[in-house]
Amino acid sequence: MTSIEIRQSFLDFFEEKEHKIKNSYPVVSYKDPTLLFVNAGMNQFKDIFLGLQTRNYKRAANTQKCIRVSGKHNDLEEVGVDTYHHTFFEMLGNWSFGDYYKTEAIAWAWELLTEVWQLDPNRLYATVYRTDDESYEIWKNYLPENHIQRFDEKDNFWEMGTTGPCGPCSEIHYDRTPDMSGANLVNAGTPDVIEIWNLVFIQFNRKADGTIEPLASKFVDTGMGFERICSILQGVNSNYDTDIFTPLLDKIAELSGIQYGDDEKTDIAMRVIVDHVRALSFAIGDGAMPGSTGRSYVLRRILRRALRYARTLGLNEPVMYKLVQTLVDSIGECFKSLIENQVKIEDIIKNEEESFLQTMERGMEIIEDIIKKLKQNNKDTITGEDAFLLYDTFGFPLDLTELIAKENDIKVDIAVFNKRMEEQKERSRNARREVLQEIIPPNIDAKTEFIGYDNYRKYIVAKILYAQDNLVVFDKTPFYFESGGQVSDTGKFSSTDKNVNRTNNFNIIGAKKSGNAIFHIIYSSKEDFDISKYFKVGDSVKVKINPVNRRNIMRNHTATHLLHEALRFVLGEHIQQAGSLVTADHLRFDFNHFEKLNNRQIKDIESIINKQILLGVSVITNIYPIEEAKQIPNIKMFFGDKYGEEVRVVSISNISIELCGGTHCKNTSEISLFKIVSESSVAAGVRRIEAITGEAAINYLNNLENEIENKNKEIEELKSQVKHYKKIEEGIKKAKITSEAISMVGAKKINDIKVIITQMELENLDQLRTVAEKFRETGRSGIALIASVIDDKVQLACSVTDDLKEQYPAGKLVGEAAKILGGGGGGKPHLATAGGKDIAKLNDLLSTGFEDIIKSFA
Repeated sequence: MTSIEIRQSFLDFFEEKEHKIKNSYPVVSYKDPTLLFVNAGMNQFKDIFLGLQTRNYKRAANTQKCIRVSGKHNDLEEVGVDTYHHTFFEMLGNWSFGDYYKTEAIAWAWELLTEVWQLDPNRLYATVYRTDDESYEIWKNYLPENHIQRFDEKDNFWEMGTTGPCGPCSEIHYDRTPDMSGANLVNAGTPDVIEIWNLVFIQFNRKADGTIEPLASKFVDTGMGFERICSILQGVNSNYDTDIFTPLLDKIAELSGIQYGDDEKTDIAMRVIVDHVRALSFAIGDGAMPGSTGRSYVLRRILRRALRYARTLGLNEPVMYKLVQTLVDSIGECFKSLIENQVKIEDIIKNEEESFLQTMERGMEIIEDIIKKLKQNNKDTITGEDAFLLYDTFGFPLDLTELIAKENDIKVDIAVFNKRMEEQKERSRNARREVLQEIIPPNIDAKTEFIGYDNYRKYIVAKILYAQDNLVVFDKTPFYFESGGQVSDTGKFSSTDKNVNRTNNFNIIGAKKSGNAIFHIIYSSKEDFDISKYFKVGDSVKVKINPVNRRNIMRNHTATHLLHEALRFVLGEHIQQAGSLVTADHLRFDFNHFEKLNNRQIKDIESIINKQILLGVSVITNIYPIEEAKQIPNIKMFFGDKYGEEVRVVSISNISIELCGGTHCKNTSEISLFKIVSESSVAAGVRRIEAITGEAAINYLNNLENEIENKNKEIEELKSQVKHYKKIEEGIKKAKITSEAISMVGAKKINDIKVIITQMELENLDQLRTVAEKFRETGRSGIALIASVIDDKVQLACSVTDDLKEQYPAGKLVGEAAKILGGGGGGKPHLATAGGKDIAKLNDLLSTGFEDIIKSFA
C-alpha cells in the first residue's frame, strides 16, 4: 500500500463506523496560546474535553499535521540520528465525545490492524495502566495474556495538565524482531518493538489537590503515528524508507551527488534535511514565519540545523527551498495548503537560507580558529565569553556552536553564556522606558451577551454579574472586546438609579473576553480603587460606548479588508495576511512579500481602495454554519480568529469575502478617505503597511500641505544633497571608466595564474567594489587585488574568478593581506573586502606581500 492509500483507508474505516471526518487543523497553534505548534490530534477538540464547547457530532476521525520541537514533546535532537523520530509528522486519530468507550475503541483498533491491514497478531502487544483492569479484560478477547503488559503513569496515564481531564491509556506496539522475541522490549525505546497506536480513555478530572474524580461523560482520544504505520505496512525498518520520504531523499541525492545508504554520517544529514523541510513547509504554509522569538525562532532553529547538516553533504548554498516542489508533488493533493502557498514557502525558506549562510560564513572561521587553539592547548571547552561573542557579534546561534563543538568532542560553557545573556537582557530592561502591564481577568462562571454590532449609539441597560478591582462584567454589552487584531471599544457606564449616592460615571478603557465573560476595564487614578465599593452584583447600570471612537475603528477595519484585496491585485495572489492591528487612530497590516513597495505600487493600492470608497459599496454581514462558510468561493479565514460552529461572514460586494467577528461600516463611503503613511519590513519576507482613514487622513493631508509650505530651507538643503550625490555619481562613473581599463596586460604570473595587484585613487568603498566586480566581468581567469587609501586608511578589494575561488577564496586572501596592514576583513570566495590602518606597509603588500600570500595557497 502507498502512504496515500494507507491514510485514506484509515479515514474510510472510521467513516464506515459513523465518524465525522474532520480536516486537519493548521499546524500553527493560533487557537491555543499554550502551544507553539499543534502536537497532537486532540488539540482541535480540547474545548470539548474541557466542557467549554459541544459539537453536533459524537464521533470524529482525521489525520492531523503535528510538530513536536519544544516542551514535553521535544524530539529535535533525535531527529535524523534515529529513523523514527520527526519534527513534523501526521497523527491519525479517532474520537468519541461521550459516545462509545473502551470496548469499541479496542475492538475497532484490532479490526483495522489485523483484518483491514492484515498485520500478524503475533507481533502485536498491548499495554494498559497498572490499575486498568477493564482494558486488560477487553484485550484478553484478542491477545494472550503474555502479550498484555501493565505500566505506570509515565507510559500509560494521560493528563491534559496539572489539573483537568485525564485517564488511563492503552498503547499498541509492533514487534519487528525476526523471531518475535520482543516481549521485554515493549516501552524500552527501541525501534525493534515500536509503539504505533495510543488509545486514551478520558474518564477522570484531576482536582487542584491532586485527587481525581469521575467525569460525567467519558471520552476516547486515539493517536497513531502515520509514518510508523507506513513503515510497517510497507515492510521497511525505517520511516525514511517509506514513500513518504524517498522522493525527498532522491532529490537530495540528485543535488549532492551522494546516495542515501552509502554512509551513516551522510545518511543522518539527509534524514535531518528531508524531515526539517517538511516541518518548515507545513508551518509556513499554515501562516508561521521564521524569526527571532517564540515559534518563529523554533522554525529558524530547525532551518539552521538542516543547513549545518547540509555542509556534511558539501552543500554550501541554499538547498532547502529546492525540495519544496518535490514535497508538493508527493503530498500536496492531501494537504492543499502546500499547493496554495508553494511560492511563499519557497521564497521564505530561500531568503532564510541566504541570510543564515552569510552568518555561517562569518562565524565559521572564528569558531574553527577557537577550536584549533583549544586543541593546540589541550583544552576541551569553548568559554562562555567566546560563545557569547559568536552570538552577539557574529549572529552565530548557541545551538550551532554546540553542534560544531560536539562534532569536535568539545564542550561549551553554557552557564557563563547564559550569565552573559542575562546581563544583556538586564541592560535592555534598564534601558526600556515603557512599562507594559497585562491584565489577566479571572476565570468566573458568567456569560456576557455581545449586542454591539448595531447598538452603539445609545445607552443600553445591563445587569452587573461581576465587580472587583477595576474589572466589571455585564450580562450584555455593546463593547466589542479585543480580538482578531481589532482593539476593544471605549466608553462609560453609570447607575440607573439617580437617587443612589454614588459616583455616577465610570470610564471604560478596554474590554477582554475570558471564557464566556467579557471583562470591562475601568480607568481610575486611585491606587486602591475597587468598583465593588460603588456597585454590587445584580445592580442595573447604563452602558454606552464612545460612538466616535467606534466609527473610526469601523472605518479602519473595513479599510483593512479592502487593503488586503488591493495588495493581492497589485502585488500578486501570493499575498497573505501575517498580522493586523485595527485601532481608532490607524490600521496596521502585515503581509508576506520580499520586496519593498515602490511609489507606483503604493499609489495604485491607494487608488483601488479610494475608488471603492467613492463607489459607496455595501458591506454585508451574514451568519453561516462553519462548514457551509468554508464552501463560499474565495472566502478568507485567518488563524488568529477562533471559529465556532457558526461564523460571521463580511462581504464587500464581490471584492472581499472574509470570516470576521469585528465591527464594520455599513457602506464603504463611510471610510471617507484612505491614505498609506508608511511601508516597512518587520521580518524576513514580511512587510508592514500602516494607514489612516476618515478625519485622520484628511488632517494628515492638511498637515502635510502645511509642512510643504514651510520646507523652503529643507528644500535648499536637499538641493545641496543633490549636488553631493551628483559628485558621488561622477566619482562612480570615473571608477567605472577606470575599471574598464583593467585588463590582463599588466598582470603578474604567480603559480601559473594571472594576478593584478594595483593601487587606485578612489573616493569610497562603493567605487572600490565596483572596480573589483568589473574585473570579474572581463571573463578572463585570474585574481585581482585593488588597494586605495580612503579616509586615512587602506581599503582592499579582492576579486577571484569562478574557476579559482575554491583554491584561492577571496575572503581568505584579502584577510591575510589586511594582516600586513594591521587590519582584517573577509567575505565570499569570489569577492571580499578588508582594510588596515598601517599605510606605510602598503608598498610591501603591493610589491611582494600579496604575491607571497598567493604562493602559500598553492
